[in-house]
Amino acid sequence: MNSIKSVFSIKDLENLSGIKAHTIRIWEKRYNILEPMRTTTNIRLYDVENLQKLLNITLLHSHGYKISKISKFPPEKIPQLVQEIVSDKSAKNHAINAFKMAMMNFDQTLFFTTYNELLSEKSFREVFTEIFIPLMNEIGILWQTGTITPSHEHFISYLIRQKLLSSIEQLQILEPAKKDKVFILYLPQNEIHELGLIYLNYEILFHGYKTIYLGQSIPIENLKDLTNLFDTTVFVSYWTVFPEVEETASYIKTIQEEILTDKKSELWILGKLAKHIPAQNLTSQISVYFSMQEVLNKL
Repeated sequence: MNSIKSVFSIKDLENLSGIKAHTIRIWEKRYNILEPMRTTTNIRLYDVENLQKLLNITLLHSHGYKISKISKFPPEKIPQLVQEIVSDKSAKNHAINAFKMAMMNFDQTLFFTTYNELLSEKSFREVFTEIFIPLMNEIGILWQTGTITPSHEHFISYLIRQKLLSSIEQLQILEPAKKDKVFILYLPQNEIHELGLIYLNYEILFHGYKTIYLGQSIPIENLKDLTNLFDTTVFVSYWTVFPEVEETASYIKTIQEEILTDKKSELWILGKLAKHIPAQNLTSQISVYFSMQEVLNKL
């Protein structure tokens, strides 16, 4: 069975391009820039070629080209201009759109080609912060609106994860430059959304610290074995869907009583559930961070 999504609604195009459906309709009517198919009830449907063309037009439009001018270009002119813009080091929007197309078509070759082009001009940290983080934020919205399926999200997340792990391995062979604390990274029990935590592992290693990465779904009792191994320990956890909001207070209390038993241990919490942690549950040993940048400023 073909799992590639090849037909899109005008709402899908809006979600993927950022151009309002109303504007797309106007561009079609006035300038004939897209050629939608029509259902028997006159509903617009678009193929992959239309999607790619719209993403290219969006890039040109954001760089000052007027739609009236773009509409008069021959078909081969639009991708040519896009390449000129990209080669002029304005690659962010193009790269994000290219990764979206790779995701929609489950196209690993396009993913790796785009990634390698970026890496020829940027560091891995720049690629991740400038491209991958905005991309994953957009993908979260696309998934919520039904434009993409979980298969699309898992496909692109796995490839990004693969690049992260490769970069982490290069740092792990180095002797830690800072020895005043050790970071232990884990996700609470039943939590499986790991990409943010993996990136934190990369950043902490990049800043010269030793890390111990435990990964997904770690019960609190499994942390006990690590509490006495190092003089100063910082547990880092990323909460996306677990623990449940109503359980955060009891979770923190248990951590405080069973894991943070000496004054040299800390717990840093990130993720969208962090905002639900009551301030009265925090102590000098437990810190909540609402963005990756806050953690980087702390390192």
